Amino acid sequence: MLTHGELLASVDGTTCPPGAVVFWWMGQHSFIVKLGRTVVYIDPYLSPSRARRTSPLLLPEEVTNAGYVLCTHDHGDHIDPGAIPGIATASPEATFVAPRTARQRMLSLHVDPKRLVSLDAGDALQTPDIHVTAIKAKHEKFDVDPDLGHPYLGYVIQANGATVYHAGDTILYEGMVTTLSAWRFDVQFLPINGRDARRLRSNCLGNLTFQEAVDLAGDTTPRYAIPTHYEMFESNSANPRDFVDYLAVKYPEIRTWVGEPGEPVVITAASR
Repeated sequence: MLTHGELLASVDGTTCPPGAVVFWWMGQHSFIVKLGRTVVYIDPYLSPSRARRTSPLLLPEEVTNAGYVLCTHDHGDHIDPGAIPGIATASPEATFVAPRTARQRMLSLHVDPKRLVSLDAGDALQTPDIHVTAIKAKHEKFDVDPDLGHPYLGYVIQANGATVYHAGDTILYEGMVTTLSAWRFDVQFLPINGRDARRLRSNCLGNLTFQEAVDLAGDTTPRYAIPTHYEMFESNSANPRDFVDYLAVKYPEIRTWVGEPGEPVVITAASR
């Protein structure tokens, strides 16, 4: 497991040729994704906590290489109030992306409004090196704000000739497969921790089960489907091997990965 300086050196030193994707899982739903020279942090959860089963791999002030920081929704393990201010200072050129409903929250965490892009479902950020499309997510419910839009988002990230989907926290909903079918994905990051009455009663909102995540991948045919959002919290986890086994039986043409946080995973370019 790479941490701190070794992890940053791995990110900075790894070559990502055209069409390829390199990612480092940081636990929970947090990823570093490298597309060409573009480095994207997604839901960086770096705050220490007694509830965590794995320690943060980085300190916020160590994140000096972020080009983009994508936050899917305003829960503490996705918009981390202990991480965002430090990242904003350490990566002064980084662009932050978050739901429009979380704009004031991001500003309160000392993100310069000039560096903050606020999106609703269907909106997009386009720059010379990246294209990010916001996809609505249903975290038990949509909870749409009548003025600001959807508080829970996923993101389709296109850069370096590759396409990545980070689902955020979501369950299945009508039209989801149709929306995602507009893209041909190299990688999808899909939560598998599921949902039940016990968790909902304690205000722990639910996600896809491992079976639902597999079937979403089967319906949208990425090259790689990566299970995520497990192992961080004792009371809100799942076994990724269940996802791996079900995927292998039902959709053997889709590849996957399960491993240690901080490990570089290289997905090379491939013709579709």
